[in-house]
Amino acid sequence: MDQTVTKAPTVQIRVDHDSAVRLAAAAARVVAVGCGLPGALPDHAAVLASELAGNLDKHAEDGTVYLQPLPLGGGMEILAVDRGPGMAEPERCLADGFTTTGTLGAGLGAVKRMATEFVLRSSVPGGTLACARLAPPGAPGAARQSVGSVCLPVEGEDRCGDACAVVETETGTGAVVRTAVIIDGLGHGDAAAEAAQAALRCFHAGPDRPLPDLFAAMNRALRRTRGAAVGVLRLTAGGRAEHCAVGNTRTVVLDHVDIRHKLAAQPGVVGWNMPVPQVEVLSLPPGATAVLHTDGIDHRWDRTGDPFLLRLPPPLLAAALAHGHRRVRDDATALTLRAPAAYRAPAAPRVPGRRRATDQGISDRGMSDREVPGQAAPGTPYAPYSPDGAYGRPGRSTARPGCE
Repeated sequence: MDQTVTKAPTVQIRVDHDSAVRLAAAAARVVAVGCGLPGALPDHAAVLASELAGNLDKHAEDGTVYLQPLPLGGGMEILAVDRGPGMAEPERCLADGFTTTGTLGAGLGAVKRMATEFVLRSSVPGGTLACARLAPPGAPGAARQSVGSVCLPVEGEDRCGDACAVVETETGTGAVVRTAVIIDGLGHGDAAAEAAQAALRCFHAGPDRPLPDLFAAMNRALRRTRGAAVGVLRLTAGGRAEHCAVGNTRTVVLDHVDIRHKLAAQPGVVGWNMPVPQVEVLSLPPGATAVLHTDGIDHRWDRTGDPFLLRLPPPLLAAALAHGHRRVRDDATALTLRAPAAYRAPAAPRVPGRRRATDQGISDRGMSDREVPGQAAPGTPYAPYSPDGAYGRPGRSTARPGCE
């Protein structure tokens, strides 16, 4: 198992001036190289970031680009979020030649073609969220993982006192288990980052341990640090979930209709006065998304019942929470995930000129949510569109940290 722990948080670039477009392109190339993407893919990443950031600069308000490795490894992702006017006809905006500013109209169409997976959702008015993922040609499944995360330090600092990760392991029968952890070192800055990284290293040393044993190990590992709040969620393919949390983290389970569960954390600090860990077992509805976040995300987001937010796929949901509900005076992390597929199937060879079922926009939100492009589903005030894939397959089998 890969035990490497990357210390860099999500790269955040606010697109508030023209030069931010070039900055986004340069940063995307650096992230792609760091992820080990071969050949021309780092240049592709630069083009994707440039096109998405350019759209934010031309059309949006309060636009931000987020860059990071994929949560389960195997590639990178570029997230673009804004509070602009939104797109009333998303599919038309993705067609080559469509423009509202007198340009060639090739930007979003190029993004769709170049990305391994691309998903876009828009609310009119309200804004647009887009996620472009890149993976090596031989492993496109890495880009379809139904996991998302954004991890940001307090405004003005480089080191982040939060950390998170998702690991996939297999049982003796070959069934896949997905375990997620979210960590909030007390305070912020260097000391908080050291506590968060110590807990993260302990998690990766044995992510498949029973949750009480995992918490006991982290409690020992954090004795010489200032301590941390920790939440862990373990999901199996059948929808069974185990949850354990100590300190000020939050876990919410939602589907496209409503918030289904709000899971409580025990008071205490891991590494200082941790109580006896209590594990809560529950069943998740089919297609449900679990959200774990630190207190840098305003907890009141789950009171709105916003149908646009509830129906977002995991990568876009994490970005929406970080962009729209973040407290800039604290480290902020949002981790979103769905249950894994029952078993890992070997990747089928890609036949040139043919597209798999998941390439037709089918989502793992129940495998039946393909709405008519450019039209809102009944009762929802937005135009859903998920071109060329929507994260319906598990990621690569290697276990890697998701974010820090």
